[in-house]
Amino acid sequence: MEEKKLDLNSIIGFVLISGILIWMLYSNAPTPEEQKEKEKKEQLDKQAKEVKTVTSTVAATPVADSTNNAATQAQLGSFGYSATLPSATDAVTEIKNEVLSLKISNKGGYITEATVLGFDQFEKNSKKAVQIIKDKNASLDIALNTTDNRTLHTKDMYFEPKLTTEGKNQVLTLQLKAGPDQFLEYRYVLKPNEYMLDFAIRSQGLEKVVNTSKPLDLEWQLKSYRNEKSISYENRYTELVFEYEDDKDDYLNAAKDSEDEAKDVSYIAFKQHLFTSILLTDTKFKTAKFKSDNLVDDEEIDTVFTKNFTAQVPLEFKNGALNYNMNWYYGPSDYTILNDYEKNLDEIMPLGWGIFGWINRYIFIPVFGFISALGIGYGIAIILFTILVRIVMSPVTYKSYLSQAKMKVLRPEIAELNEKFKDNPMKKQQETMKLYSKAGVNPMAGCLPALMQMPIFYALFQFFPSMFDLRQKSFLWADDLSSFDAVLQLPFHIPFYGSHVSLFPILASIAIFFYMKMTTGDQAMSTPPQEGMPDMGKIMKIMIYISPIMMLFFFNNYASGLSLYYFVSNLITIGIMLVIKNYIVKEDKIHAQIQENKTKEKTESKFQRKMREMMEQAEAQKAAQKKK
Repeated sequence: MEEKKLDLNSIIGFVLISGILIWMLYSNAPTPEEQKEKEKKEQLDKQAKEVKTVTSTVAATPVADSTNNAATQAQLGSFGYSATLPSATDAVTEIKNEVLSLKISNKGGYITEATVLGFDQFEKNSKKAVQIIKDKNASLDIALNTTDNRTLHTKDMYFEPKLTTEGKNQVLTLQLKAGPDQFLEYRYVLKPNEYMLDFAIRSQGLEKVVNTSKPLDLEWQLKSYRNEKSISYENRYTELVFEYEDDKDDYLNAAKDSEDEAKDVSYIAFKQHLFTSILLTDTKFKTAKFKSDNLVDDEEIDTVFTKNFTAQVPLEFKNGALNYNMNWYYGPSDYTILNDYEKNLDEIMPLGWGIFGWINRYIFIPVFGFISALGIGYGIAIILFTILVRIVMSPVTYKSYLSQAKMKVLRPEIAELNEKFKDNPMKKQQETMKLYSKAGVNPMAGCLPALMQMPIFYALFQFFPSMFDLRQKSFLWADDLSSFDAVLQLPFHIPFYGSHVSLFPILASIAIFFYMKMTTGDQAMSTPPQEGMPDMGKIMKIMIYISPIMMLFFFNNYASGLSLYYFVSNLITIGIMLVIKNYIVKEDKIHAQIQENKTKEKTESKFQRKMREMMEQAEAQKAAQKKK
C-alpha cells in the first residue's frame, strides 16, 4: 500500500515540476511584437552585409593590440583612431542608378570606379563598358596639416562608410575620424537617372587637431582612359576646361603639355572628347592651379591613356570648420545634357568662340536636333541638314558667281587699260576704278560672299566633333559617324595620313576636285591681271590638285559625319552652280547690262570721290616731281 502511495506522490511531483518549467518557458518567450522586431533586425543586418559593401582584397587590417595602437598613434597622431576601427580596410561601397555606377573606397574616401552605363568602349557591341575611372587612374587628396606638425594625406587613410537613403536618393557618408566626434566627412548623394551627384566636404571637432589658420590643399588627379576608336581624334578634343571670375571660361592646350592658374574658380572639367568628369563648387575656389600632360607620343601606338590632368585648389576654414557644397558629374559630353543643368557647363563643349559658337548654339544644334528627332537615322539627318544649309546659302553662291561673271565680261577692257597705261600704274588704277564705276561693278563683290561663308564653314568644323549623338551611329559602310570610316587597313603608316583608308574623305576630295575644275576657269578669267603680281590662272590650276589632296589627308582621321557633310555639300554646290550658269546668269545679258550702265550718269559716292581725288593728287605730285 505504501508503494502505491509513493508512486502517486512521485507522479504528482513530476507533474508539478513540469508545470513550473512550462510556465517559466512561456513567461520568457518573446511577444509577437518582439519577434517581429527581431526578424526585422536580422534582415537589416543581412542587407548591410550583402548590399552595402563590396569587399576587395584587404590590404590593411584593423589594429587590435596596444602595441600596434601606439605605433599608429605615433605615425598618424589623432587620426590614428581611424585605423583602429573595423572600417580600416580596402573595402568599397557601390552606389548605382540607371545611368551611372560608382564605387567609393574606404581608403581615401574617393571614387575608385565610375562606369557610365549603356555605352560601349571603342565600338558598338564591344562588350567593354565606358569607365571614366578604374584601376587607380584617379585620386582625390587633401593634405592635412596637424597641430602637432604632421602633414597627412587623406588618400592614404581610412574613412568609415555609412550608406542610407533619403527618399529615392542614395546617400553615402564617409568619415575620417580623429575621435568618436571628431572627423573629416565626405558626403555623396546619387539621385535617380542623374549623371550629376551632390558632394560635400565638412569637418567637425577638428579645431585642436588640424591647423585651421591656413587653407587645406585639395588635389584632384585623373589619367584619362581612351574610350574611342581613333586615338588621335579623341586626344585632339581631350582637354582641361575651367570657369573662373564671374562666368569666364578657359582651357589648357590639348596639343601639348600645359599649365595655368586662375582665381575664383567655379568648376573644373577633365573633358575626354565624348565623356567628361566635372567638379563644381558653390563656394568658389579663390585660386586654382591646373596641369595637363599629353600621354600620346605616337598616334599609331594603341595608347591606353590620352592625358594626365591635375587640379590643385585651397579649401578654406570658416569658424574653424570646413563646409563646402559641391557636385560631381560623370557622363557624356552632350551639349543638351550639360546645358540643362544651367551651370554654364555647355561652355565645356568646343563649339567655337564669338559668332561661330553663336551659330552652333542657336542654329545648328537646334536644327540638327529637330531633324534627327524625326527618326530617319543620323546619316540621312546629316544629308538633310546639309541640303538645308546649302539652300540657305544659295543666294550667297549666286552673288559670288554673278560677280565673277561680271568681272569676266570686263576682263578684255581691263587688259586694254593695263596695256595702255603700263608705264603709269597710278593712272592705270584710276582708269580701272572709273571703268568699274561706269559699269556698275564692285570688284570686291566676289570676295564678300566667300567671307560670309567662312563663319558657316568654321562653325560646322566645330559642330560635328562636338555631337555626342553621332557616337557609334552607323550609315552605309561607316559604323561610327563620330570617327573615321575605314574601308581598308594598310600594313604601313603614311605620315599625316595614317594606316587606314577612309572612304568619305575620298568622295569629298573628288567632289572638291570637280567643283574647282568647274569654277577655277571662271575665277581666273574674272581676275584682272596685275603688273608685278603672279599669274592667278596658273596658281588656281595648281590649287585644283592641291586642295583635294589636302582634304584627303586632313579628314582621313576625322569624323566620317564631317566628311559626309562636305561630300554632299560639294555635290549640291556643283548642282547649284550648273543651274546658275546654264539657266540664270547669261554672259551676253550681263555684257548688255554693263554697256547700258556705262551710258548712264552715275553719281559718285563719297568714298569713290575721295579715292579719285587722292589718286589725282598723287598723279599731280608725281608729274611735278618728274618735271623738276
